[in-house]
Amino acid sequence: MDQPNIIFMHSHNTGRYVEPYGHAVPTPHLQRMAEEGVLFRNAFAAAPTCSPSRAAFLTGQYAHEAGMMGLAHRGWGLKDAGRHIVNTLGPAGYDTVLCGIEHTATNGKGHDETVGYGRVLSTRSSHAKDVEPAVLSFLHEKHEKPFFLSVGLMETHIPFPDPESEAHPAEDWRYCIPPRSLPDHPEIRREMAGFKASARRMDDCWGKILDAIDHAGLAENTLVCCFSDHGLQFALNMCNLTDHGTAVYLVLRGPGGFEGGKVEEEMVSLLDLFPTVCDVTEIEPPVWLRGKSLAPLVCEETDRLHEEVFAEVTYHGAYEPQRCVRTRRYKYIRRFDQRNRPVLPNVDDVSSKRVLLEHGWLEKPRYQEMLYDLIFDPDETHNVVDESGLANVVNEMRGRLQRWMEETNDPLLQGPVPLPPGAKSNHPDDASPKDEMTVLG
Repeated sequence: MDQPNIIFMHSHNTGRYVEPYGHAVPTPHLQRMAEEGVLFRNAFAAAPTCSPSRAAFLTGQYAHEAGMMGLAHRGWGLKDAGRHIVNTLGPAGYDTVLCGIEHTATNGKGHDETVGYGRVLSTRSSHAKDVEPAVLSFLHEKHEKPFFLSVGLMETHIPFPDPESEAHPAEDWRYCIPPRSLPDHPEIRREMAGFKASARRMDDCWGKILDAIDHAGLAENTLVCCFSDHGLQFALNMCNLTDHGTAVYLVLRGPGGFEGGKVEEEMVSLLDLFPTVCDVTEIEPPVWLRGKSLAPLVCEETDRLHEEVFAEVTYHGAYEPQRCVRTRRYKYIRRFDQRNRPVLPNVDDVSSKRVLLEHGWLEKPRYQEMLYDLIFDPDETHNVVDESGLANVVNEMRGRLQRWMEETNDPLLQGPVPLPPGAKSNHPDDASPKDEMTVLG
């Protein structure tokens, strides 16, 4: 078999709120892909924010190792762009192509060749309607070499499109329900209806791309990896280290054992994508990779890849340093800022934020250390870190997190993390990410 093509199809802020995960968010093309490939029920991002998550799955390192501890458009960049996956695949004979959003470029723009892509497809925007025709045109070209294609959609980022409830009844806000971390409030139901409309556009684009792969005769030798960067752009989701922020959909289809409509229950990380690509393409994996190939798991050569997965936040709109470790049973989160109030610039100005503030969110306790029992508290609402019967668990989870921070040279071990020269940040006490920002450099 020739070296397979690799396609990453990634959406913005979708979490797991898609049809094959049981949610009332119709995504029939993702459902079809799951039935043809492998769906991972317990996949997690390495960060619940855009650029840090993307830097992690594209370099195979944690965000703080890659240097992307904040957003690219606010001045953060990769420490070493040579560790981007295209700089492993390109020298191995691959055409490397970007279409749509990526948000990791070292110049902060996130849409050009600065990370090493051989080609960037021209589009008017990163929305599905503009990305789709460019990708379809590329797929129907004659390909002399195997290719790596990264397709990044702006969907399901806000602002959401208007729902079309007559043609798509699932988008009628009266019959929607918010994510489980949020109250069943009319404003949030309307927000969820808009999300469904955006997810429909995303899914339509994925469907057109999957059809084009099939029609071009590429399906048998193309590994398609379809996933979200992190959780929903609602309050209590994105930029949170609970599963609401880190849980993502992940579906793979193609060579390497990713076929047959399998559903994999074991914990995996988006950090596992780069090693998987190396495994399937038979390219020597770089020494810095932190994840593990998914192929042995789906081929039943092992029944477990990870005893734990890790995630992090440092900067988003503002500084909010926190780290977490997750096992099958427990989630441990530690903050490093000593604040007792929410960091509102790290929550976009959405309806769910407004509803929570109107009902006293600022007066709710904000813990510096949290332990959640994921069996009896899957929504991570009851902090049991101080329960005496769990003292051994707390100490074990603290140790896991400390060892990981040391092994990965986490800069938080040395104290507060400064902004790089030229980067921008809100003050943690600001009310909105749109407030005036501090600029360094």
